[in-house]
Amino acid sequence: MTTTSTQIKHDVKDLSLAPQGKQRIEWAGREMPVLRQIQTRFAQEKPLAGIRLAACCHVTTETAHLAIALKNAGADALLIASNPLSTQDDVAACLVADYGIPVFAKKGEDNETYNQHVQIALDHRPNIIIDDGSDVVATLVKERQPQLSDIIGTTEETTTGIVRLKAMFNDGVLTFPAMNVNDADTKHFFDNRYGTGQSTLDGIIRATNILLAGKTLVVVGYGWCGKGAARRAQGMGANVIVTEIDPVRAIEAVMDGFRVMPMAEAAPQADLFITVTGNKHVIRREHFEVMKDGAIVCNSGHFDIEIDLQSLKSMATEVKQVRNFTEEYKLQNGKSVVVLGEGRLINLAAAEGHPSAVMDMSFANQALACEYLVTNKGKLQPGIHSIPQEVDQEIARLKLQAMGIQVDTLTPEQQIYMNSWTVGT
Repeated sequence: MTTTSTQIKHDVKDLSLAPQGKQRIEWAGREMPVLRQIQTRFAQEKPLAGIRLAACCHVTTETAHLAIALKNAGADALLIASNPLSTQDDVAACLVADYGIPVFAKKGEDNETYNQHVQIALDHRPNIIIDDGSDVVATLVKERQPQLSDIIGTTEETTTGIVRLKAMFNDGVLTFPAMNVNDADTKHFFDNRYGTGQSTLDGIIRATNILLAGKTLVVVGYGWCGKGAARRAQGMGANVIVTEIDPVRAIEAVMDGFRVMPMAEAAPQADLFITVTGNKHVIRREHFEVMKDGAIVCNSGHFDIEIDLQSLKSMATEVKQVRNFTEEYKLQNGKSVVVLGEGRLINLAAAEGHPSAVMDMSFANQALACEYLVTNKGKLQPGIHSIPQEVDQEIARLKLQAMGIQVDTLTPEQQIYMNSWTVGT
């Protein structure tokens, strides 16, 4: 861990990368008008003044604008990486050197370093935690019980994190409010579907340079991320198969025009697999055994556990890197399986993550969720809370305004009709 001349503690790769990072952050800002408006208001009103805040996020150009907004709001904010392969080192450097934000993130950091950074985030004694997968909150609950009284609340914008928070609440250990940013309409309808859909294919193509047209591609999981990946792969000419455990999502995939089958049936047919479930070992030993020679496997869910890499390693006679972010596992049966991005988020490991335009709305939700927690301090019960509908609506309105798009409004007569049970059809 090092310190700048202004005594800002940090752990980044190289501060000399800051000029490049600033240029890229400014470019991303061109596509983030909603968060820019929130930044401006926050700078005037300082709604987070006096609040210690720890954010565990993907350290990208888009996240930089969230961090800057939080600092503008008066927060004493610190940022750590939520994923070892998603950090953009120039962005991390710029946030430290140009904006005075403590950042602890290095691309490719090992698990020991990641865990050290989680501890550093908790050493900050945060009042608010912005989490991406709930690692910081889980560590707080397990290891830092005396600090629970410091917490006003947390915000979470991943499906995996919400699942973990619900488990904590069911076990009676979530003793503070958690804002469910993930399920805000202006988050999952756009970030998960359009952002993940586009950036996942971007990461795959950058890592492999394969042609998707004509390939048989399996999307594992048909939530909003799976819907986005499947639709965009179909648009590029892939023959898409969906695997699911939820019968409602499965029939939806069928009616959207995709073939649906169990993984055991899909595994021998596919050229490429994308996991987007948030669950563990959805591709495992019995699937590797029957895959085509040269089948490509990647993950766009939150953690690297979706693909059972330990089993794959035990089956391999040789592992070699054939391209950046591309490893070939030679199996005992003579075939090979190719894993992208070490099984981590391929859209961030091999590409740049979601486009700025979609993260504009997601991070607007994060910023406003922090403000909501502070405004309602002491009023919210422990547990998981939805983003208020009026916040969702305001973010959508600001986005449309920035795009130069107008919508209709109800007439007085229509308002009466929609709110009355006495007016007949």
